[in-house]
Amino acid sequence: MLNNSNEFTRRMLKTPAIRPCESVNPSTLLSSLINLAQTITCNYNSSTIFSNKRNVKEVTRLISNLLMFFVEIRDGSSRFSDTFVLSFSELHFIFQKIEFLLQDCGNEDAKVWMLMKCEFVSDQFRVLVRAVGVALDVLKTERIDVSDEVKELVGLVKRQALGANLGVEEDDKKIFDKVLSILRCFEVGVAPETSDLRCVVEYLGIKKWSHCDQEIKFLESEILLESETTGKKDLGLLSSLMGLMTYFRCVHFVSVGNPTLIKESDESSGCDGEVISSLNSDDFQCPISLEVMLDPVTIATGHTYDRSSILKWFKAGNSTCPKTGKKLICRDLVSNLAMKHLIRQYCLKGGIAMGETKRQNHHKSKTSVAGSMAAEGAIKMVAIFINGKLMSGANEEQKKAAYEIRLLTKSSSFNRSCLVEAGVISNLLNLLCSKDSAKQEDASAALLNLSKYSKTKMILVENGGLELVLDVIKNGLTMEARQHAAGTLFYISSVEEYRILIGEIPWTIPVLMGLLVEGTFRAKKNALVTILGLLMYPDNHWRVLSAGVVPLLLNLLRSLQREDLITDCLAVLASLAENHDGAMAILSAKALHQIVEVFGVSTTRSVKEHCVSLLLYLCINGGADVVRVLVKNQGLMVPLYDLLADGSPRAGRKASSLIRIIHEFDEKSSSGLMNLPLHHRFIHV
Repeated sequence: MLNNSNEFTRRMLKTPAIRPCESVNPSTLLSSLINLAQTITCNYNSSTIFSNKRNVKEVTRLISNLLMFFVEIRDGSSRFSDTFVLSFSELHFIFQKIEFLLQDCGNEDAKVWMLMKCEFVSDQFRVLVRAVGVALDVLKTERIDVSDEVKELVGLVKRQALGANLGVEEDDKKIFDKVLSILRCFEVGVAPETSDLRCVVEYLGIKKWSHCDQEIKFLESEILLESETTGKKDLGLLSSLMGLMTYFRCVHFVSVGNPTLIKESDESSGCDGEVISSLNSDDFQCPISLEVMLDPVTIATGHTYDRSSILKWFKAGNSTCPKTGKKLICRDLVSNLAMKHLIRQYCLKGGIAMGETKRQNHHKSKTSVAGSMAAEGAIKMVAIFINGKLMSGANEEQKKAAYEIRLLTKSSSFNRSCLVEAGVISNLLNLLCSKDSAKQEDASAALLNLSKYSKTKMILVENGGLELVLDVIKNGLTMEARQHAAGTLFYISSVEEYRILIGEIPWTIPVLMGLLVEGTFRAKKNALVTILGLLMYPDNHWRVLSAGVVPLLLNLLRSLQREDLITDCLAVLASLAENHDGAMAILSAKALHQIVEVFGVSTTRSVKEHCVSLLLYLCINGGADVVRVLVKNQGLMVPLYDLLADGSPRAGRKASSLIRIIHEFDEKSSSGLMNLPLHHRFIHV
């Protein structure tokens, strides 16, 4: 049996070929071998290769000659002996490995990496070509019904393969040495010669900002994979190369620009181009993570999610479709290749970085070091350069600098620390007042990312950033700028001292409420978690209540479809209900039946857990009138016992307390004892 599937993930420079099974039909084997040879000779040529060109040309020439031999055998009347099957099975195995290597050599996102691996690649080609010669040596061509010319050709190919002297090309070695020289400059904190940098990128065909950005994205993914290996032998080199490409992208490209490789190759022309022009990034967001999907998959209900997000959803114990709430009998995931294609076209067309998986984000959040001395030196120089452009550059230079910071600050905490130390915070705050919507949005996003770094919060507050951030939340030129600003406020509020300062600004809560009314899903979420963070300071409770947040949240609960936003609304209400005034405000809004209904119909564990917290606090602070309503609701006990069995330990304890309150009240009601106070012993949280 032959495995022709390409539906697996293969790491660069790995060649996981599969040997045909011994019982394979010879005709099937030959047909598969011809297909492989045709793919190799048609799809790979020196014009699409940027290193190891001569080796690629030699390998494809040899296989092209053998293809004529294979075709003539297929069209002839030869009987297939055991020797034939043995030789052709070995060639099939070798050709698979060669195709993998050729794919890597032609990978337009990995040019600099393939250059730095040119010696390894040439060694692999040499080994595989000689293996072709050995496989042909077993074959007895005199017993095969083909022309004498073809037999002579096979003999020639065999001799050339056995005597092949493939090695690193002189031009590759020259550019390889230049890259090492540039990296040594970074290590000692010296800016490399511009001529050397341009020589490298021109040799590799990296002509635009988007080309450079694709190289960086590839290196990021390889760093993630390499960091999970035992030896981590290539981690330093990968990090150094990412520093090199980041330096070139930031320092030597005047603008980001829209033209990209995808447009040049005409892949987005025709129907796809028309479709893409009518779409925006919201169309490609995962309904769970709200990030552009990296690996879209479709579940049984027909809805599409990012693979990592839906797997996390299932792992959390959920067995429903997040959008519809429908119970899933089958959890199979089907790759949505059409969606993946459109996402790639859209991202490349707009010069947008492809989405990142949660796994990548988790890795990056832990990246507190550069990975190598060269990468450290490169990023520090980039930070100083970008800050200079922010401070005194022309309008377009400031726009590009803000966008570069936005990208760099997503990459690692090390990048954030370098940029903060370079002094970008005050200059980014100045851009928040810009009348250029793109500049304001990028500055706002950059500050959001930087606010995850501990020193940023103090610098931002000391430079008057709180009022500027609040002004963007209220009056930002785009909704994206407003939601980023709300996210920044959330991170600032994680510091108790600043939580107090934010709460004392009279218009903080009204501004966040405005975002809850007008904002997108992400904007609403950022506003909700910020309010929840502010409630960690007790004095902010009365401010939130007096601003009228409770009626607003209850209205939101009636209209929201997204489980994550419903969860956040309930979390804020539960936090307010912990004290008496908050519980009374919720009960005065006649929300009890609404909360019970949400608890009964929701299939999401986090929603149920917040509902239990909220109901428990309403019972404790609202007294017997609340419990009486719950006792009359016959359907309440089933989800309570379900949560007791399947919920988190904390939620289980709260469910247990609520069950005891309901049972004891019911028993007292039956015995004629009414309106007795609820004792604090019921709270076990």
